[in-house]
Amino acid sequence: MKAGRIARALAGLALMAGMAAQGLAHAQTTVDDIVKRGKLRAGMLVDLPPFGVTSADGKPDGLDADVARLMAKYLGVDVEIVPVTGPNRIPYLLTGKVDVLTATFGITPERAKQVAFSIPYSQIEMLVLGPKSLQMGSFEETAGHTVAVPRASTSDMAMTQYAPKTARIVRMDDDATAAQAFLSGQAEALGTNQLILAQLAKENPKLELEKKFTLSRQFQGVTLRRGDTDLLQWTNTFIYYIRNNGELDALTRKWLGEPMPALPTF
Repeated sequence: MKAGRIARALAGLALMAGMAAQGLAHAQTTVDDIVKRGKLRAGMLVDLPPFGVTSADGKPDGLDADVARLMAKYLGVDVEIVPVTGPNRIPYLLTGKVDVLTATFGITPERAKQVAFSIPYSQIEMLVLGPKSLQMGSFEETAGHTVAVPRASTSDMAMTQYAPKTARIVRMDDDATAAQAFLSGQAEALGTNQLILAQLAKENPKLELEKKFTLSRQFQGVTLRRGDTDLLQWTNTFIYYIRNNGELDALTRKWLGEPMPALPTF
């Protein structure tokens, strides 16, 4: 009897394990799933022009939005663009609120522990900006100063890793609030990118804003869940294709005013 109970218990455990494995398999999103649903759900930032903006009619727009629309076109489905922020974009992806992120998301080994990245479709230079009067030409020279950064951004990561302990990092929710913290005097410098530098310098000429030093050269990929290997393969093929047929170059020129840069492939 005892042996029989053990056998039944082991059989029950095996059944539960099989069901769990089946559940995990079903949790993966495939190309067929998206085609069957008829919609691609893409998360993107809407506060980082020209990659992500809100149009005059209140809809997400920008280079990242156009990449998501082009993905949907090649899949033969509609697209739903979901606004996200820097801190919540990974949770939105991992909990299934979106299928992919086209969210100016820099490719790093640390982030790849949580998510999967496609080959890059864009790049951006991350930098520290400040007024001309501020002496700050390196990470070492941030000692004793305050630098505002968007929380969980590559600017935040670089400052956290390389800045001296006496540097004060002011972490804000996104690029817009980090820029506002800098402009309102809560920080002496701002960790951002060359596009925001150009925008802020144009809007605030009296501040005499300039690049202080480079934080990193950031490559952005479409971001997916790590288990979605079928969708990742399709996405890499899609990006490779539009990089070579001129469509990605056209979008880059449209939004950045320059040709598509040389982008690595891995």
